[in-house]
Order: sequence, then structure tokens, then C-alpha cells
Amino acid sequence: MRTAASRTRNAAGGPAAGGPRRPVAPRTPAGIGLLVGPLIALALLAACTGGSPEPPEAGRSPGAGESSGAGRPSEGWWRPTAGLSWQWQLSGELDLSVEADVYDVDLHETSAEQVAALHGRGRRVIAYLNAGAWEEFRPDADAFPAEVLGEPNGWPGERWLDIRRVDVLEPIMAARMDLAVAKGFDAVEPDLLEGYTEHTGFPLTAEDQLAYNRLIARLAHERGLAVGLKNDLPQVPELVGEFDFAVNEECAEFAECDLLRPFLDAGKPVFHAEYAVPAAEFCATSRRLGLSSLHKRLELDAWRETCSGPPLSGDELE
Repeated sequence: MRTAASRTRNAAGGPAAGGPRRPVAPRTPAGIGLLVGPLIALALLAACTGGSPEPPEAGRSPGAGESSGAGRPSEGWWRPTAGLSWQWQLSGELDLSVEADVYDVDLHETSAEQVAALHGRGRRVIAYLNAGAWEEFRPDADAFPAEVLGEPNGWPGERWLDIRRVDVLEPIMAARMDLAVAKGFDAVEPDLLEGYTEHTGFPLTAEDQLAYNRLIARLAHERGLAVGLKNDLPQVPELVGEFDFAVNEECAEFAECDLLRPFLDAGKPVFHAEYAVPAAEFCATSRRLGLSSLHKRLELDAWRETCSGPPLSGDELE
């Protein structure tokens, strides 16, 4: 969802293409005060002791309870394909029973046991993490020095990050991805990857954002994780080759979905959600483009409504 600040500006002047949006999910602070070091230690411990069961191997048909599109290729990380179904849940008790190829859940609040349980059902699992803003309720909040914290982003306890300070942010984000590996995640969804379009308190440029987003993609791939580009529609052409999928909110509401075609043309999925627009009003567009679309509540709880049916083609598009 668009940030609170973005919604205010959009009401006055209309949305900028792909303006930053993020989910509204009530969260409980979890162990504020832990530093990056313990997260790295956890990742190393998991690497030594083993992790969740391996998902289905690439190139073979899923067995009972497995989903299509699951398989870790020889290149080192999962390469999802367009058309996979997904579930996005960031609040409430995690519902493991949803019929979806892919789950997108919170990095910090989802346990390794839950990830393993989803793998056991043949699901791929994406870890949501915030790469563009500081959150006071995260366990590594104290690792961010004051000088990299900018203006509030419209959500309680959150402030924009100075993404130019990669000397500070790279080890923190690397530790978060180490945690994702330790818990057995297949991919990461880094949020707020376009602070350069917002009033962050820092003079961020498009070039700053491209450099930071590429850093995030590299950190993920170095750890064998797939990585998704969250919104940031203006930079899709430059970044589609370095990200494995896209996650988008409200492209139908703001008439932006065609800007995601580069991912689809490359055979990469676009995991898409709408909040205010009913499924009946956007599913035809989603099926025409081949988006993996959901209608979700703002809370991003377990409830979802999907666009059923294969992509539209030929006479169906007329």
C-alpha cells in the first residue's frame, strides 16, 4: 500500500507511477535491543545444524501435496516462473492450509518450523523485510545509527533510511538475509525500495536508488535467495534483469499494471495485490497480462480472493 505520506500527496496531485507502498499489518514488538551479531550467529548455527527440508527438486513433477514451480536450480537460487499462485499474510495466526504455490510472510515473525511446514506442503516461502525504512519494533533496531534515520514515513515507529550509507546498511541487510537463510526461506521481498520518490530527509537520487536496489539483489543472490522488486515501477526496465520476481500493490487502482510487462516478458512472476478495487474490476486485466493477483484486506491477514482461470488471449481480449 502507498505510504501515508504518499496517500496525502496523491490526493492533491495524483499518484506517481509506482509510488512506495507497504502493507498495513499490526505487529507486536519482538525483542527490541538485539543486534546484528546474534542474527549472524543464528544463521551460522542453522547452517551447521541443518535447516528445513529441501523443497522439491527442479525438473521433476511435484508429488502429492507439492506445488508446481518449486525447485532449486543449479544456478544457486530459486527461479520462479510467471503464473504461480501466491498467498500474502503479514498479520494474524499463519494459515498453512491455503492452496497457493508461494507464501509471502514476515521474516522476523515467522518461525523456521513454520517455513519447514510450508515446504512440507510443497510451497515456496518468501520473507518480507523492510529495506528502505527503520522500524523501532524490529529485533535489530538498535543496529541502525541515528545518522541514517530520516523523516517518518507515515507509519508509527518508522523512519526512512539514508540508502547512500551502504557502509552502515549493507551489514545489517546482509544479517537479515542470513536470518532468512537460517530459517529456510527461498526468497526475500525487500520493501520500500524507492525512497528517492519520497520526502525522506535525504537528497536521494534515482541513481542512489538503483545502486542500493542492486546491492539488495546481490546480497540475496550471494546467499542463494531469490529476490523480488517491490513496486518501484519507474526503474523496472533497469532492474528486471537483476530481480527474480516483482511484488506490486494497487497497480490496477492506479492504472500502472502495464509497467510490469518487462517481468512478464522475461517469464518472471508478478505477485500483485489490490485492496480497494474489487476482484471483479481488476481480474480481467490481471488475466490479460498474466499477473498473479489477489484481493486482500489492508491488514494482510489470511483472507484472500484470487483471479481464477488461465491468462486471457486471442478473442477473449477483445
